Amino acid sequence: MLLNQEQIKLILPHREPFLFIDEVIEIHGKDKIVAVKRINKDESYLGGHFPGRPIMPGVLIVEAMAQASILLYSVCKPEIARGNPEYYLGKVKSEFLSPVFPGDELIIEAISVKITDNAGIADATARVKDVTVAKASLVFGIKK
Repeated sequence: MLLNQEQIKLILPHREPFLFIDEVIEIHGKDKIVAVKRINKDESYLGGHFPGRPIMPGVLIVEAMAQASILLYSVCKPEIARGNPEYYLGKVKSEFLSPVFPGDELIIEAISVKITDNAGIADATARVKDVTVAKASLVFGIKK
């Protein structure tokens, strides 16, 4: 583990129940980051999505990919990230391929396409074991 949740909280403005990264397990320079979200059976959103057959909502998988992308941004632009800027998602193109269930470990890879001081573009994938469950191209902004 390269970053635990307490270290992640120093970078991301998100907190429970809206923090969707448990740990960072790989950092490949400024090119790629690999993070983990464990889907616990007591996650608040699972009670209503869907009763009797709970699955992680796709929008929350996208949020996990966006949070991993912000962590990648912090590796690329640490001096800006230390200033606790505001992050906002500008555009998402996503594809959902398979459901994510309680007990699954979501592995999220964010790959840098372009990172500037004020914005970033990242391609992200989410998988459970060797099965890709979602893909997204994310464009996000940074307001200092």
